[in-house]
Amino acid sequence: MEPALIGTRLASAAIGPLLRKLLAGDGPGAGLTGADRPVRLASLLSFRGEKRTLTEKDVRKLAATLVARTCEGPGEAPFPADETEAVTDALAANLLALGDLDMDDVQAVHLGHEALARRLRAAAPAPDGLTADAVLYLETATAWACRHILEFFTRRPSFVARTLVEQTRGQAALAAKLDAVATANPGPLAEDAAFERRYLAHLAKKHGHLTIHGIDLRDAAEEWPLDVAYLSLEATGGAPDRGPAPAVHSRQEYASLRADLALAAHDRVLLRGLAGSGKTTLVQWLTVSACGTPPADGMDHLHGRVPFVLPLRTLTRHGERLPDAERFLSAADCPLTPPDGWADRVLAAGRGLVLVDGIDEIPQAERGRARDWLRGLLAAYGTGNRWLVTSRPTAVRDDWLAPDGFTELTLSPMSPAEVATFVRRWHRAAGPAAAPYAQQLLDSLRTTEHVARLATNPLMCGLICALHHDRRGYLPRGRKPLYDAALALLLARRDRERGMGAPYGVDLDEAPQIQLVQRLAYWLTLNDRLVMDRAHAQALVTEALPAMGLTDHAPDRVFTHLLHRSGLLREPSADTVDFVHRTFQDHLAAKALVDHWDIGVLVRHATDDSWEDVIRMAVGHARPREAAEILRELLDAADRTDERPVRLRLVLLAATALDHATEVAPEVREEILRRTAEIIPPRDPEEARELARAGRIALGLLPGPEGLDSRAAEMAVITASHIKVDAAIPYLARFAHHPRLDVRAQLVWAWQRFETRPYAEAVIARLDPTELRYIVSTDEQVDELLRLGITPRRLEIGEGVGDERVAELLARCDLRTLLLVRAQGQSFPAALSRQENLEVLALRWMAAVPWKLADLPSAPLRELEAGYPDDGLVGLARFPDLRHLSLMGARHRHEEYWRALPLLPRLESLDLHSSLPPLCPEDVVLPSVRTLHIHKVPPATPLARVFPGLRRVVGPRYVPLAGAEHLPPHVQVV
Repeated sequence: MEPALIGTRLASAAIGPLLRKLLAGDGPGAGLTGADRPVRLASLLSFRGEKRTLTEKDVRKLAATLVARTCEGPGEAPFPADETEAVTDALAANLLALGDLDMDDVQAVHLGHEALARRLRAAAPAPDGLTADAVLYLETATAWACRHILEFFTRRPSFVARTLVEQTRGQAALAAKLDAVATANPGPLAEDAAFERRYLAHLAKKHGHLTIHGIDLRDAAEEWPLDVAYLSLEATGGAPDRGPAPAVHSRQEYASLRADLALAAHDRVLLRGLAGSGKTTLVQWLTVSACGTPPADGMDHLHGRVPFVLPLRTLTRHGERLPDAERFLSAADCPLTPPDGWADRVLAAGRGLVLVDGIDEIPQAERGRARDWLRGLLAAYGTGNRWLVTSRPTAVRDDWLAPDGFTELTLSPMSPAEVATFVRRWHRAAGPAAAPYAQQLLDSLRTTEHVARLATNPLMCGLICALHHDRRGYLPRGRKPLYDAALALLLARRDRERGMGAPYGVDLDEAPQIQLVQRLAYWLTLNDRLVMDRAHAQALVTEALPAMGLTDHAPDRVFTHLLHRSGLLREPSADTVDFVHRTFQDHLAAKALVDHWDIGVLVRHATDDSWEDVIRMAVGHARPREAAEILRELLDAADRTDERPVRLRLVLLAATALDHATEVAPEVREEILRRTAEIIPPRDPEEARELARAGRIALGLLPGPEGLDSRAAEMAVITASHIKVDAAIPYLARFAHHPRLDVRAQLVWAWQRFETRPYAEAVIARLDPTELRYIVSTDEQVDELLRLGITPRRLEIGEGVGDERVAELLARCDLRTLLLVRAQGQSFPAALSRQENLEVLALRWMAAVPWKLADLPSAPLRELEAGYPDDGLVGLARFPDLRHLSLMGARHRHEEYWRALPLLPRLESLDLHSSLPPLCPEDVVLPSVRTLHIHKVPPATPLARVFPGLRRVVGPRYVPLAGAEHLPPHVQVV
């Protein structure tokens, strides 16, 4: 009989209770009050000690039952029948030997079931005269019995407490030994460890607070602690397109994940986001999370990593060459001096977290050089480290870093729920005086469209909160008036209304201060810079004062006043100056360009992504005739190009700028609408998202579902789903019965962008459910499904749904497909065990959420994606219909993994970690597997032997499959 079959019979539900009788019960605690000596296993067993409940004769009866049940059933007996009594005696002796081992339960579990079985066989009398089959059976049965026993040990109330105590003691002892070694042998190891402690503390202090833009109240703090202020946002982007994939893999445009968890799923990420969308704040959060001990909830993937924060605007402010690893800290203005070679050692060990912030914040001509610099770093330190690069959406083309293995994601605009959370936190941080205005603003955001349209990112939300409070509930309409009001608040009213007087001996009205900071913004924008030397900034202010009739003001005091009291400028380092946020620079530069009437400069930069907001704001600043001229020039520039992407960008730039204009001639408006209609519907998702930036204008031009082919309908829905206004809901509802699955899937994904109940009633309730996977990411969405009586067959449940709602929803549904995401602190849903018709199951959660194969329903599963189950793979044979399997963490228990796979006769597709094939035992062959998903093929890997039917290998997206030359010639690489 095969060992795997013996194990399957020993693993049955009837065997466990038998072996449980071998153990005595215990109470909670870690056993710290007992004698200070190892706790022998004898004290944990029911057949030893003063309170024994089993005799040795009882243990032999138990062994006889185990042997008998293993030999039951059809098929060949595992050993000759005349050896049954001898095998039973030997197995009983092995079990009784548990009482002779000088170890406790924690030590036994650490030893593992196979090593424990060897100890028992060595401690027990050696059996005489057994055949080879009987000896093999005895070894296998003893090992599987040990597996059960160790499982029982882990369930004991004292086990977790004792484990923690032992770990703490072991770590303390190890630390003491390392300290002793380091003291006796001072060298790079000790120096590195000491420096890292100082460096991480420095980063935590530097990045641990978030400036509250716009708070000007007496009792408000100027900063929030980052762990209170940080608001996790969603990022969207296509999952890796690795060819035809199992149903649990999502490749559609609407795939999303929490932005701060992107580096848990991907080693390299290019994250795009609009100005003010929270890119730099995310970099701060990742930095602080990596520095924390323990890390913040859900951020365990950063534990032990060393952050390198590299803001490109700082690294290139003087046109310097981008730094190598050893100059990372000095280039980023870190005052600490690391030991020689420290950064190289960190990155070579794969412990780095490299955060490159702001590709868009360096001139366009320098971005190719920045990519070459990044590729050089990847070539030297690509293995093991995590990499995040941030940029505005259009600063670099699609797939700019894709050949280097980067996954491209885009920060989503804030959802209504996220905006509400931000507003509440802002008013709580602003102090008691602001509290009464929180609910009033939330009501305005729900009922006043022009306010809701502006509240799409953290920066704009902060300005709206500040102005709403300052103006006692009144808000200006539109983006330009909002910024004008913010400037008035910051430049003129803040110090006066706080009774600050003139702390630098300078008392200037709002207008001259705007003129002066405009000069700085104008110079930075014309020179494609975001940072300038302090001396040059002061010189610009000095030159401007005579022309403004301010010769009686000392230039150095005026400059100091602007730097420290305007609220617009800051000193990122001792010798540099920049604006607190890029958007303020763009707004002021636009005003200066209109004042100088530099329309040629605007048009020449129309295709430069860093000028897009400047041009839109210039239209807002311009008078009607001037605005019309700028818009006509943009359309003329679109006519002069033969490149569709450029023409599309220019037309849409005119359309989005039109929304900023206070007044424009009707014929100009009609021409822009006509030209925008010519590029509708868009050709691909990227064009669709670009078109959505035009807002309501684009929505009014989108065609209905009638007469559209499937592809055009999908692009129209993608466009409308990215236009976050209430008017988009009835338009999207018209596609609810569309026959194309991708169209309806996009409608489900768009739910997160709109108010939950109106969208559910207008769209979700009307959807044709055929083959459709519903996505719920909040308790409110679950409540709507339950209220409307919607019971999906295919369902994706996000981590934002609480355990109680998960249980309620699963109790209502008869599922075929389920993708369930759980986070730390959440639990495995017991209701899943009742989904007896489940065919596709994906379980994605933190390792802290325990789960077992035994908890899964007896269902006809065809596809399973999950982490490694706590109870091992004994129960995997319950799913003989499995065709695709993906188990993360299998490499840590590779022997059990490979032994379980032959029990799946229909397995066709396997997701493998690249370290697993070389560990496959020589007697394991999987002829049914046709497709492997793997990121690299190690040399001398036995794929041809293990998978004789292999026809296709699916590798990583964009980059060639490493080691493809080791594959048989008939295998297709996708």
